[in-house]
Amino acid sequence: MDTITLTAFLGVDLLLVLTPGADWAFAISAGLRERSVVPAVAGLIAGYVGYTLLAIAGLVVIVASSPAVLTVLTLGGAGYLTWLGWNVLRQPVTLVTSGETSGTSRTQTMLKGAGISGLNPKALLLYFSLFPQFINTSGGWPVAAQTGLLSALHIAACAVVYATVGVLARTVLKTRPSAARTVTRASGILMMLIGAFLFAERLAA
Repeated sequence: MDTITLTAFLGVDLLLVLTPGADWAFAISAGLRERSVVPAVAGLIAGYVGYTLLAIAGLVVIVASSPAVLTVLTLGGAGYLTWLGWNVLRQPVTLVTSGETSGTSRTQTMLKGAGISGLNPKALLLYFSLFPQFINTSGGWPVAAQTGLLSALHIAACAVVYATVGVLARTVLKTRPSAARTVTRASGILMMLIGAFLFAERLAA
């Protein structure tokens, strides 16, 4: 793949990654609640790694073209986001210092992150609709290799952006408990709104 194609893909992909959504909300919440944002970001990345494996295997096209599978994924992801958002709202935020531990284990945080990105049908459609525009099927690299490279760029962008968002949330709001609670509630509300939108979008389809 040539440099121009990769640069163009990275530019478009960064615009999508930089758009606040459920991943951002989870990274912000983890930044305020957890001792480290690494488990949360690792979980979000794990979900995209799963999509990468599906894309390389060619299963993404099959899944994306099946209305029934998309409906199940959408409703499952919407329900999960709504549940997480509700939990964020009903539990007051507590800023965790470096010497403390939160009530959530690293494994639980990673699993939540993987669930958010892995059950998000928008990620599936990103792999299905965006990636093919930058893949050359007429020759050169195998399609699987091109898919793997584009996925690696996407995952790297996600890792940098989500880690930055989580760290900035923690650093900027560390000495502002009231602002931290407001941002956390906003993150919870955003998760629930996205969940409600996905429900409505799929039921109206």
